[in-house]
Amino acid sequence: MAKKLGKKARKFAKKNLQSVLKRRRKLKSTFKRRAPPRRVGQGDGSQEDEKMKAEQNIEENAEAVSLGGSASVDYLENLFGGDDEDLDEDVSESDGYLSEDPDCPYISESERENDSSEESGQKDLTRKNKEIVLELVEQKKKLDSLIEKEPDFSSFLEKCRHDMEISRREELYSDEEDDTSFPDGVGDTDNKVLTSPTIDVWCWLVKEEPNGPALRNLLSGFQFACRYGIDSDEVMAGRIQSREVFSKILMFLLCEADGIFRRMLGISDSLSKVNLLKVKNKPEWKTASPLIKSYLRSSLYLLNQVTDNQILNFVLSQLRASVVFFSAFPSIARRLIKISVHLWATGDQSLSSSSFLIIHDIASQSPSDYVDMCLTKTYKSFIASSKFVDDTNLKHIDFLVNSLVELYSLEIEKSYERALTSLQQLASILRQAYKTKKKEELRKIHNWQYINCLKLWVKFITCNFRDNDFQQLIVCLIQVITAVAHLFHGPRYLPLRLKCVQMLNELSLSCGVFIPIASLLFDSLDYRELSSMNEASGIRMNFPSLLKVPKQLLKSQEFQTECILSVVELLSAHFGQWSYHISFPELATIPLILLKRFYAKTSIEGLRRPVKRLIDQVEQNRDFIQRKRDEVSFSPNDQQSVESFLQFEKSGSNASFTQYYASILQSSRARNTVGLK
Repeated sequence: MAKKLGKKARKFAKKNLQSVLKRRRKLKSTFKRRAPPRRVGQGDGSQEDEKMKAEQNIEENAEAVSLGGSASVDYLENLFGGDDEDLDEDVSESDGYLSEDPDCPYISESERENDSSEESGQKDLTRKNKEIVLELVEQKKKLDSLIEKEPDFSSFLEKCRHDMEISRREELYSDEEDDTSFPDGVGDTDNKVLTSPTIDVWCWLVKEEPNGPALRNLLSGFQFACRYGIDSDEVMAGRIQSREVFSKILMFLLCEADGIFRRMLGISDSLSKVNLLKVKNKPEWKTASPLIKSYLRSSLYLLNQVTDNQILNFVLSQLRASVVFFSAFPSIARRLIKISVHLWATGDQSLSSSSFLIIHDIASQSPSDYVDMCLTKTYKSFIASSKFVDDTNLKHIDFLVNSLVELYSLEIEKSYERALTSLQQLASILRQAYKTKKKEELRKIHNWQYINCLKLWVKFITCNFRDNDFQQLIVCLIQVITAVAHLFHGPRYLPLRLKCVQMLNELSLSCGVFIPIASLLFDSLDYRELSSMNEASGIRMNFPSLLKVPKQLLKSQEFQTECILSVVELLSAHFGQWSYHISFPELATIPLILLKRFYAKTSIEGLRRPVKRLIDQVEQNRDFIQRKRDEVSFSPNDQQSVESFLQFEKSGSNASFTQYYASILQSSRARNTVGLK
């Protein structure tokens, strides 16, 4: 067994060895952009691919300059904190691996039946590596020629090299230190090949005696397995040479490690953050702590390295049981939050759900510092992920909104302050846009990040209004949404105005506050594009995924139909909320006049029919409320009697307008479903 390095030697090695710096840079770049694994035989891309990337970067930089150098993502993301801190100290490899116990049984293969096939595989791998090197040399020549032809691309590369050099210097002279050491020291293993019978025996021994030496050997193999691939050296490649061994090690520890650690510590499955403090005072913790930390760190490394969504989903689901152990190691816990938030924002449905469960458990089971970190990082990732919205990611954006609302509902006081700060920032941007009316300022509002941020806080208020006092938050939010709707005029911005009206309807319904939205909708019906018959374009429009209508579709029949049906739906929701209120006749007077005026003005029969049906239903409900109001004997000053007016009828669903509104919602869902296909 190799001699253990001293503390100063380990610190020097961590800060100065080139292999360590290389691994850290590779780990950081792997996490920042998770790319699919490349197949052997493929190069780094053709000259055309490089040119397309260069042009795309140039266009993005030019757009950022045209917006005044500050895109909306910057001032929305950085609202609750600065840049991410460096969290790599507990996932670096500079402190070595767990040493294996020589007393543990090792079973070697009696006959190396696969020697010949393995040797041929090594030769094939060497040949392919040579081919890759030659192809890389060729690609470098093409890249050099591209730099000569495209001066903009050359300046872009120089900027990237400069930033990389700064990052290297910061890493080289950082003062971070990992003083973690294991009881038996950092040792070099015997470099024996791990065989399937050996792993089977070790797994059996661990189940029989968790405190035995087999667990340390398994965790050492688990470290090799989790790092196998990108950062594999000759030792790693030599120890794990079969898929069966690789699979057995990972599956056993991911499925059984949490239960084994709990048996070692003598704790139950319902371990809380309070009981964890008591567990850390036990003498067993000193022995189990290095093993637990090794398992958690290796699992995080596996999450950083794997790109398959199913494997990531499985690893996260198994790590969820060990979330409480992460609280004992703050830097590893912060790293887990960072990885989980990234997968939550960028993964598919199942991976996002598994990642959010990890985040939710950390926020609910860990100290308040972790709650703040979860709230901050999820908000930033949501803003960054909602920059573009189309038919393909609408459901994912809705899932992110619902997840954030659930997370923010865990700490209402902290969430209230964050929501108020965010709305004040949004209001400041809005005031600047009203003041200058410049395109740069208007673009900061007319984008999906701004609108989705408003949608988030509307959802947060509607879910938590009954048990909390959100009066100041509601007033600020209503003012911002109304101002956004009034800021953008013209038929092209109709989808944006309709989204603002929908958010106001949701606030009004959940908070019981009357918000006059009819004027915003009837302004939309005055556009001349809705009055005359237009030709069909053959392109189906889906307003939920639009903020601005393309010019070529502005005079299409699909645009007319979608506008009228959306306005009817929102007016029906508004009238449906107040259909049993004693003041409904006064509320419906002016909207009825404007609806009849539009009905008389338009000549399109397909658009007149839904408007006529809405007029008939509103008049019928107005007459019903008027008859019931004539029968009462209390005065308008009797607030209690006014609030109890028609409460019995309201509890049922047999009223004509209620049934009409239900049919409108059903038609809207069917229309949106067809639009997404």
